[in-house]
Amino acid sequence: MSGEKDPKDVIRNSLSDSESASEVPHKVQAVVSYNREDIGDATNVLSTILSPSGKEVKVTGDVDDAMRLALNSKSIVVTPEEDARLVRKIDLYMFPLLCLLYSIQFMDKISNGSAAVMGLREDLKMHGDQYSWVGSAFYFGYLFFNMGPGQFIFQKSKWLAKTLAVFVVIWGMFLALHSVPSITYPTFILLRVLLGCAESMVTPTFTIITSQYWKKEEQFMRVCLWFGFNGLGAIWANSLAYGLYTRQDSYSIEAWRILFIVTGLITITVGIAIFFHIPDDPSKAWFLSEREKFMVVERIRSNHQGFGNHNIKHYQIKEAFTDVRTWLYFVFSVGSNIPNGGLTNFMNILIKNDFGYSTAQSLLMTMPTGAVELVACPLFGYLSVVCARKKIPFLQYRLAWGIIAALISVLGTCMLAFAHESKNTRLAGAYLLYVAPVSFICVLSIISSNTLGYSKKWSVSSINLVSYAASNLAGPQTFIPSQAPGYTGAKIAMLVCYAGTVVALSVLLLINFRENKRRDRIQAERGPDEVVIENLEFADLTDKENPNFRYAL
Repeated sequence: MSGEKDPKDVIRNSLSDSESASEVPHKVQAVVSYNREDIGDATNVLSTILSPSGKEVKVTGDVDDAMRLALNSKSIVVTPEEDARLVRKIDLYMFPLLCLLYSIQFMDKISNGSAAVMGLREDLKMHGDQYSWVGSAFYFGYLFFNMGPGQFIFQKSKWLAKTLAVFVVIWGMFLALHSVPSITYPTFILLRVLLGCAESMVTPTFTIITSQYWKKEEQFMRVCLWFGFNGLGAIWANSLAYGLYTRQDSYSIEAWRILFIVTGLITITVGIAIFFHIPDDPSKAWFLSEREKFMVVERIRSNHQGFGNHNIKHYQIKEAFTDVRTWLYFVFSVGSNIPNGGLTNFMNILIKNDFGYSTAQSLLMTMPTGAVELVACPLFGYLSVVCARKKIPFLQYRLAWGIIAALISVLGTCMLAFAHESKNTRLAGAYLLYVAPVSFICVLSIISSNTLGYSKKWSVSSINLVSYAASNLAGPQTFIPSQAPGYTGAKIAMLVCYAGTVVALSVLLLINFRENKRRDRIQAERGPDEVVIENLEFADLTDKENPNFRYAL
């Protein structure tokens, strides 16, 4: 109607130039809605809101991809039974391949350690600390790719899963090339660097996928499940290595070369399956009906984030670098992954030389490390869900379970390092160290839940994984050849690092708890919003901009 005024104009005209938003009484309350013409228009300022810090934030048409579905999904009424069926369906279609791929990406990491006790070091004439650099080389590639190219390629890509699948196939090819008969030590190092580049995007991509389909409170359990399949990868790789080693006289080439060929071919096969099976986002999910796609949008509305935004927003990248949480994740990752880098490459060697097992026995005795991780990760995830439902003090928070896992890692390291008189106690300590991934899972799920704004999320994930790569790169260097077979220095470094993770997680829990309380207080003081913006959840605001967001603990 010609005489009808835009509610945004009513509000803008009602404010004098001298009045700040915080000083203005509630003169009018209006609803601002997006329409299809608004979507993607970064210059179209629909309205402004006040962030929890009191800063004025412009809400534009440069929104999340989920907005297109959100414009039509609010009329959907979803019963709890329908929602439960949808979650089961998503789990059934998504999880088998996600878990399998995560198993395989761990297989190629520990295949180094298996190959080392099968003759890799002797055949490539390694000496001194050269094997330590084989472990570190992988993370040079991981570090380089996460510092820029990876984030740019994957954020700009509208085919997230297909881009990942291409990288999986490429890394399978690099892995198979480890077996070339004429390979030399420098060529092997180069392949490890390239392998790290190709594999570096798995974890951040899985983190994004998890935030696209599951609610905040569901994400920790899901990350526990797919990350926990690292344990299956460890069992799989060591059992495969054991079978090849015990029959090594039957082959025309060395058994360790066959190990790389087989794991490479498995990786390529799974990459092809990912390409055709995993959708790039829920709006393209071939296994969901149109109504179910709308239901996905409605169920993740409480996350205050959607499927993604492919425009790189530099202010969000800056916010990622100035957020204290980013650097707590960074510090935690250093403490968690220096031990991880060492253990991934040296556990087989440690069990063989320090514990006195034969090569075949060491391959068998390493399998329980995978079993511990495969059981512990889902178990901790399940316990966190149960405690959250019952609202058990402290244990209802996922960060609490990360702290408990870190404390168990401290205990395991003490047993490994100081129980000199008992081999069984030291072995039990070595196995307990594989509860440590629960803490890392906790941080991954916290990044997924608590980092809003697609550019910020990719930036925070990349910074965390730069720390992950650098720490895993440094980890093998703590295993000094002159300290073999006990590697005392490496064990002391592990103890200090795990103690640091307990502190980092405790501080993260405290600041998130206090910030939520502060936001509740501010919202109560401000009262009802003058402008209610429909679908604000999918406006691609950051967690510091969105006044309605509360941090997961």
